[in-house]
Amino acid sequence: MRALVQRVSSASVSVDRELVAEIGPGLLVLLGVSRDDGDAQADWLADKVRALRIFADADGRMNEPLGDREVLCVSQFTLYGDARKGSRPSYVAAAPPEQAEPLYERFCERLGAKRGVFGALMAVQLTNDGPVTLLVESR
Repeated sequence: MRALVQRVSSASVSVDRELVAEIGPGLLVLLGVSRDDGDAQADWLADKVRALRIFADADGRMNEPLGDREVLCVSQFTLYGDARKGSRPSYVAAAPPEQAEPLYERFCERLGAKRGVFGALMAVQLTNDGPVTLLVESR
């Protein structure tokens, strides 16, 4: 699994111009699931994201974890796009929807994240705070 984690002041996701979810300060997570992923990877990655010390402490240093802040998670199979050859990315490493959706739901549940709509064409808006953006992968 791959999580593109962005520290945000706010973020929202809409489908067909209808607001689905929004958060204030916290994390926007774009989540990709590979064919090799299972429950263990979803649990490990959710715990890892929760523990990332990327919020400012009293001294202004990135030293605090998520804590009570919010998370918005959006499924993003294109994180497994391979563009090393040619101009059109290959998505063969991405899990098929019937495998990916339960793992996406498990990740979100474990993290207590608000969600986009799996498989939908979504409009994601965010105000990146920092900016702080990390790519985190499961083992």
